[in-house]
Amino acid sequence: MAAKHPTSGAHTDFTNAMSYGDYLHLDTLLAAQEPRSGKHDEMLFIIIHQSSELWMKLILQELAAASAEIRADHLRPAFKMLARVSGIQNQLIQSWDVLSTMTPADYLTFRDDLGQSSGFQSHQYRAIEFILGNKNPDFLKPFVHHPDLHDGLRSVLEAPSVYDVALALLAKRGLPVPADRLKRDWRQPYAASKGVRSVWQTVYSDTGVYWDLYELAEKLVDLEDRFQQWRFRHLTTVARIIGAKRGTGGTAGVDYLRKALEIRLFPELWQVRTAL
Repeated sequence: MAAKHPTSGAHTDFTNAMSYGDYLHLDTLLAAQEPRSGKHDEMLFIIIHQSSELWMKLILQELAAASAEIRADHLRPAFKMLARVSGIQNQLIQSWDVLSTMTPADYLTFRDDLGQSSGFQSHQYRAIEFILGNKNPDFLKPFVHHPDLHDGLRSVLEAPSVYDVALALLAKRGLPVPADRLKRDWRQPYAASKGVRSVWQTVYSDTGVYWDLYELAEKLVDLEDRFQQWRFRHLTTVARIIGAKRGTGGTAGVDYLRKALEIRLFPELWQVRTAL
């Protein structure tokens, strides 16, 4: 008698059971790519951006959960979540390598079919920026026509960033964080403080006493480091494909991206390295 193949029988009959495709809603997911131009490279463009949005959805979940754990002074689970975000950021950075296989001539075959759509209209990207502390109420304007997205982003804008939450924990542990860093208008971008730098210098100068706070600081540096790498690869990819032209939707293109590289999200964590 012939041996039964291990994948036969009940393992392939999903009549009354949930299959892999059912669980992942693959019919919906794989039908979500609808190129408008019929040009070969548009599928690459769509999939890169859709997969990035999926990764950003996970980043938002992990950052929200990590912030809650930091607020509760449960740093071990927060470290795992922050490390996961850094891993996701690596995936996003590497995605630019795939997109950069598209040449300027390739992009021009379908660019006009994108209309006014632009990556700057990604509400998830804006939410990530807000959680990391790059606050700007003007960033809400592109979402006024979509109340659900606008209200959700406004809630994130008005909440403390992950760095604000970390500073609150330092104060909770008895470190002298300046009061004006603990109570302020959360809608505004964070401004560097000599007092906060001094607190971080205390942490870095005695890691034996403040080991978990020191590790928290380094996890935050990892986040910003990778976020800056992502921005830089975005800049170089855009410059490689469209040069200095304006982006779709009227965005400023490489000029905007270049200015974004100058922003420090957690400034004292970089300053303290000089002060030590």
